[in-house]
Amino acid sequence: MMHVVISGYYGFDNVGDEAILYSIIRTLKEIQPDIKITVLSNNPEKTSYTYHVHSVNRRNIVAIRKAIKESDGLISGGGSLLQDITGPMSIPYYTGVIQLAKWHRKPVFIYAQGMGPINRKFSKLIVRMTLNKTDHITVRDDNSKSLLKLLGVKLDARLAPDPVLGLDSSTFISPWMESQDISNSIISVSVRHWKEYTSFKPKIARSLDHLVQNGNTVIFVPMHGLHDHHASEEVASLMEEKCLISPHDATIQEKIALIGKSQLLIGMRLHSLIFSAINATPFIAISYDPKIDSFAEIYNQPVIGDVTATSWGEKELVEKVKWILERSEEHETYIKQKLKICKEEAMETALGAIRTIRASAKVN
Repeated sequence: MMHVVISGYYGFDNVGDEAILYSIIRTLKEIQPDIKITVLSNNPEKTSYTYHVHSVNRRNIVAIRKAIKESDGLISGGGSLLQDITGPMSIPYYTGVIQLAKWHRKPVFIYAQGMGPINRKFSKLIVRMTLNKTDHITVRDDNSKSLLKLLGVKLDARLAPDPVLGLDSSTFISPWMESQDISNSIISVSVRHWKEYTSFKPKIARSLDHLVQNGNTVIFVPMHGLHDHHASEEVASLMEEKCLISPHDATIQEKIALIGKSQLLIGMRLHSLIFSAINATPFIAISYDPKIDSFAEIYNQPVIGDVTATSWGEKELVEKVKWILERSEEHETYIKQKLKICKEEAMETALGAIRTIRASAKVN
């Protein structure tokens, strides 16, 4: 029986990262039903209960070392793990887990990660040194691939879609939404706080007022628990028209289903855009990170602007919504065509992880 350890930003109630974990586990078990999986988590009890896997505390070095030593290999990812824009400790932690696996002579598979931004010299050094020791690297966009080459990573990185794009959302439902009395078309919204920048929030609020006045129902979808719930409340408080905020603690499947019932998503969080894509729901992105721009480009959906920019406002956003909705069938067709390819590639990534670990560890 193969035993793999999965390292990532898990157990923090971030729906995007939890969706990644859910997707990786689901795909690995689809390929090899008897696989044993241990997840490094901030909340191991909840992770074990939710995904029916073994889990250990991501801060317990003794437990991590034991899990890796007893495993056949490490899967690092997915998500944006190797970046230093959110703080200086992310890269040392995740590269440290990889180094620990290599010290125990275990194969390491980098699973559909988004690389960067990486600004600190020390961060660049340890990423280069660590990734050059891994066995296989897959990244989710061209920018990540280019960054690794720039850093001096010699191992060729293969492009792979975000694992969540491999999900089949056709059976997912949102009991909360079904309990609401909604007769208008739905515009779903994903917002977050971003550093000290706040000027984008009134612009979004005024835009949403226009959309409600035009006969739409606006529903906020918090993607990172209470953090995004508070951000949603702040934008909603700036609106003059009524809106809804969906439960911050809804399941991954419920959030996907809600966005799937929308005519359009206006989103900041990457995985709100990904949830749109797997439903073939058109979206408009508001960027705070290159990963947003990269994903929107892949699916040929517009980025209205950056949260720090003054080049866009309520008028531009409302006009872009109108433009998208007038061409919704065209956008849905394009997304579906792209998604079909991504689903196949997502399965191939999981197969690649199993092959890499099986070949290096010589397990049956």
